[in-house]
Amino acid sequence: MGNRDLVRLVIYTNVVFYLLSLLINPRGMGMTMNPLLLLSPSEGSLFLLGATGTLPIGHFHRWWTLITASFLHGGLLHIFFNMMALNQLGPFVASEFGVYRFAVIYTVTGTAGFLLSYVAGIPFTIGASASICGLIGAILYFAKSRGGFFGAAMYRQAMGWVVGLVLFGLLIPGINNWAHGGGVAAGVAAAFLLGYEERQQETPQHRFLGRVCIYGTAALLLWAVFQAFTQLLQHAAYFR
Repeated sequence: MGNRDLVRLVIYTNVVFYLLSLLINPRGMGMTMNPLLLLSPSEGSLFLLGATGTLPIGHFHRWWTLITASFLHGGLLHIFFNMMALNQLGPFVASEFGVYRFAVIYTVTGTAGFLLSYVAGIPFTIGASASICGLIGAILYFAKSRGGFFGAAMYRQAMGWVVGLVLFGLLIPGINNWAHGGGVAAGVAAAFLLGYEERQQETPQHRFLGRVCIYGTAALLLWAVFQAFTQLLQHAAYFR
């Protein structure tokens, strides 16, 4: 699998789940003049497909949502900007760390960010931004470790993204800053533990962990779709 192939697959999966979240409950779709809420899925649709937080986990024991929530979005602009960022950052991380280490970083950091936000008491949350922040954290470590002109330039750019995230989180209500901060910190830690291509090429252990993340995530996403439509069918049968 090429460096860009897995990134494209993640983007396509996000788009598919966004469309599914709209189709599950078209009447709950956000049709508003507020661009931030344009074409926003209902909270019920997002819950069924795997949104996370203290409500899904604490009340319904849906721990698997720590992974699935990264593939859900709250509106057209939300998914557009997240996928633009992923399309920019993902190929670089996949190139410098290898595609399997990219899979581990993307999965683990998103999970860590949402776990931190759960501990912080965030009731309901979604979005790829925790994993994207994990990619930023990995770039921060890579740039600082590599050094030189290229490393310094990458570090300044990555720190610019971090500053932008902080300002965005302070100015825009509803941003899950806990997930963002947890994602960045987990990205730095994951990059330190896994290493990158210039220092160490991908090992069989990296490939094994990467496959576990890829296939495990795929299985959980399929489970989310299955249980969502099962509950919808049960609800429809109840009201016949």
